[in-house]
Parts: sequence; structure tokens; C-alpha cells
Amino acid sequence: MSDPLSEIRRGAEELIPEPEFEKRLMSAEEAGRRLIIKAGFDPTAPDLHFGHTVLMNKMRAFQDLGHEVVFLIGDFTGMIGDPTGKNATRKPLSREQVAQNARTYEAQIYKVLDPDRTRVEFNSTWLGQLGADEMIRLTAQYTVARMLERDDFHKRYKANQPIAVHEFLYPLVQGYDSVALKADIELGGTDQKFNLLVGRHIQEAYGQTPQLVLTMPLLEGLDGVNKMSKSLDNYIGIDESAEEQFGKVMSISDDLMWRYFELLSMKPLDEVERYRRDVEAGRNPRDIKFELGLELVGRFHGAAAARDAQQAFVDRFQKGAVPDDLPLVTLQSPPEGLQVAALLKAAGLTQSNSEGMRLIKQGAVHIDQGRVSDPATLIRPHAEHLVKVGKRRLARVTLLASN
Repeated sequence: MSDPLSEIRRGAEELIPEPEFEKRLMSAEEAGRRLIIKAGFDPTAPDLHFGHTVLMNKMRAFQDLGHEVVFLIGDFTGMIGDPTGKNATRKPLSREQVAQNARTYEAQIYKVLDPDRTRVEFNSTWLGQLGADEMIRLTAQYTVARMLERDDFHKRYKANQPIAVHEFLYPLVQGYDSVALKADIELGGTDQKFNLLVGRHIQEAYGQTPQLVLTMPLLEGLDGVNKMSKSLDNYIGIDESAEEQFGKVMSISDDLMWRYFELLSMKPLDEVERYRRDVEAGRNPRDIKFELGLELVGRFHGAAAARDAQQAFVDRFQKGAVPDDLPLVTLQSPPEGLQVAALLKAAGLTQSNSEGMRLIKQGAVHIDQGRVSDPATLIRPHAEHLVKVGKRRLARVTLLASN
């Protein structure tokens, strides 16, 4: 690869400090040394989803450059509970819950990562052995004042909301993980930036060269608004069936498709740019989304299963799901278009605008096989659209602009 940083920078939010990345990569190559790339995953839920693979894809990019990645399962830190982004003290998981969730992670990660260049570690290996004296030494490396600079802690402190002392331990022991692993680079989401920078400080306090930090954006879920999350039911699970995964990829908006190409796809950037030009020239975005679905489903289920899932999708949404005699509903529209909730009501698919808005927020509304996530979306006049609400309400709709 002519520029080893091109794939490393792809989709990344920040490289800290960026000038050091190229230097450290080059010096490692000259010395024939593999860098240790660390990324931690707390086993707070039993299954991984596509949002987790944003970091895993970046780990794979480092592997393709010849480096070693550590998939760190935070079985110890999971029992503390990561307070990042929380407005209340998070209930720690039991040791049994953590162990059960961790087992499922080990079974899933090699669908993305190269087993020969991956170390799976559990941070209880060293954190569980820390005595009280070493824990006191660790806590002495950081001040309460600096800890309260963290946004979520600061907000809770100002709002007079409780902050348990053990929550201050989380970034410190995450930093100690980097000491134990002698990490050269740590990866994390943008919400982890504070913790990752603490890791640099802790390594320096223990006499090590501070790790470099690479942060990745948090992947939006199927709704295109919120972070992908099982609790919000806007996720694509790694262990879901090929048909389920493919259908969910096809449900995302055309705009969100490019975000998924950037953060989830391993296609070369020039190929993705060619797709953009094709769409601008009039190619149906659905066809490009097919390519994304085939790649992502193929990664977890194989190319043959991905093709079968595509065919099942075509059969379901382009054949069996649309009756041949479905009448065309013609609606009047302002010249700029009609908002989706108003269109649903006018087409007789909902009883009110509020019902339409609720169904849109629930992800139950599709137009031309793409899920609508924003109630303010405007449907333009003149084109014909297939509108689907839930599993059974269908309509062919066209808008006529009123003068």
C-alpha cells in the first residue's frame, strides 16, 4: 500500500497526535516490529452488532498492515460499569453475566478479524491481581479535578446528581490495561476519548511511551438518528440470519448508505466514490445498496447466502408483497412536496398525522423499499412511489403539484 495511513484515516474522527502515527508506523516497519493495537469491549450484552464492527474493521486494517491487535474483553471493567454518557450511576454486571456475554464475543469476532494476528485478552487477568497497594498507586496518578473535567461527570456534579467513587476507577483501570498490554495504539469510539487520553497519562506515569489514540464515530442505527443499539431496536446483529441482515441493510436511507460504506465496507474508497458518481448520474441508489448488502452479509454468512438473501428480498418486496392490481392513489401536493406523515394520512394508510409520525419513529414506514426515519422528509411531486406501513398496509402513490 503506497500510503499506509489512507485506510487508517478512513472514517476516523481523530488521530491523537496525528503526526506521530506515520512516524510510529514507519519506525515499526524499519525495525520489523509489529505494533500492539488495543481495543476494549465490555461484555455488557450477549451479542455484537454492526456498530461494534466499526472498531473491528479498523483493527483489521491494522492487521492488513502487519500489526497485532488485542481484542480486549473487559470482564473486570464490565463489573464496574462504564459511566460514559450516563446521567446516573450504572448498575454493575455480575461476574456470571460478564462471563456468559464474553463467551459469545469470542465466537463472533473472527468473522472480521484475522485469527493469526489477533490476541483475545481478559482484563481480569491483571486487574483481578491488583492488590490494594497497587490500586492506591494507580489512583494517585490522577486528580479528582481532572476527572470532573469529563463531560458526563461534570454535568452530573453540577446537577447535584450522585457520582459513585467506583466510577472514577473505570478510566483509570482502562488506562492500566494499556500499561499491562504495552499498547502502542488504542482505538475507541468518540465517546471514549477521555478514557483513551487517560490511558496515555497512565502509561507515562508507569514509564511507558504513551499510546497513540484513534477515535471512530458512533455508527447511526437503522433510524439514521440514534447510535446503533439493541435497546433502541435499530441494530443489525452479527448473528442474525442472512435474510434479516440483508433486509435491514436495504431499509436504511439512501443518505445513510454512504455512512455505512465509509464505516462498515472494506471496498476501496475510489470504488465507493465511483458509486456516488453513478447515483448522481441517475443510477438507482437501490442497486448500490444491493452491493453494500451483498458485501456485509457475505462477510458474516458467505457470498452464496448473501446472494440468496438478495433474491429473497427481491421476491418479497418486488413480487409477492405488491399485488398486481394495487391501485394508484393520486394526491395533491404543494410544489415543494408533501411531508411523509401527511402523505400517509391522505393516502388512507393512517388515521392521523400523529399516528404517521409515531409509526415513522418506530421504523414501520418504508417508501420504495427504504425505511423513512425523519417525519419531516418531503416526498416530491410527479414520481410514483410504493408506500408500505407495517407488514400489510400498501399503496402506490403519486403526487400532483398544485398551482
